[in-house]
Amino acid sequence: MYETFFEMKYTPFVNGIPVEKLYQSSMLDETLARLEFVAEKRLFAVITSDVGCGKTTAIRKFTSSLPSDQYQVLYLSDSKLTPRWFYKGLLDQLGVEAKFYRGDAKRQLHNQLQVIRGIHGKTVVTIVDEAHLLDKEMIEEIRFLLNYKMDSSNPMALILVGQNELWEKLKLQRYAAVRQRLDIKCEIPQYDRSQTSEYITQHLNYAQGSLDIFTDKAVDEIYKYSAGAPRAINKVCTHALMFASQRAKKLIDDHMIKTVIDLELP
Repeated sequence: MYETFFEMKYTPFVNGIPVEKLYQSSMLDETLARLEFVAEKRLFAVITSDVGCGKTTAIRKFTSSLPSDQYQVLYLSDSKLTPRWFYKGLLDQLGVEAKFYRGDAKRQLHNQLQVIRGIHGKTVVTIVDEAHLLDKEMIEEIRFLLNYKMDSSNPMALILVGQNELWEKLKLQRYAAVRQRLDIKCEIPQYDRSQTSEYITQHLNYAQGSLDIFTDKAVDEIYKYSAGAPRAINKVCTHALMFASQRAKKLIDDHMIKTVIDLELP
């Protein structure tokens, strides 16, 4: 394994890195600040990005920062999510068996939210991932869910997370009523060249091995291939480390990156 060759204690370019060790760009700082505001005020937010640009990282960072004595996080990720399964999924996480009919399950959820807030003093933060896959019925249900106590307050913080096509979908006229209820919109951009370099350095720091592995020109090629998307950076760096270790090369230059991209990556 390349970790041994490069004297690394941990694997650097994988998804399972502890949240406190993840690279945090200035844009991620801004996104996290907005999400904390959403949680505190029980707002409705939409988070979007291109594929592989750090939505999951942002959500991991955000949820890990919420004090467990003040917030309860509910998470759903289902490409076939329907209103009934939406309520059932949330109630299951709250330890409540959902009633069959949607209206009954929605009333159950509202009652549970009141108990959690009124008795336990917590705010529920609901995150719906892969939200760009939601169909019309489920998106419309969001408007009905937020119609609570004649609009005097939201019952919980609700965050939809998805690819950029989610926002394109919400801009359609049919979703104007949903859009009007939106409080915060965040788009996570791709890294620039400087941030790509910082990202690589941060992950090598986490690995606790050598930091002088990728030359500046190698980072140029990594950036060119990945367009600053973290998932693509991880992929090319991992393949390059394997390629270099198999050839007993301690330094990865631009020629090696080009070879790896041409031979091993789509």
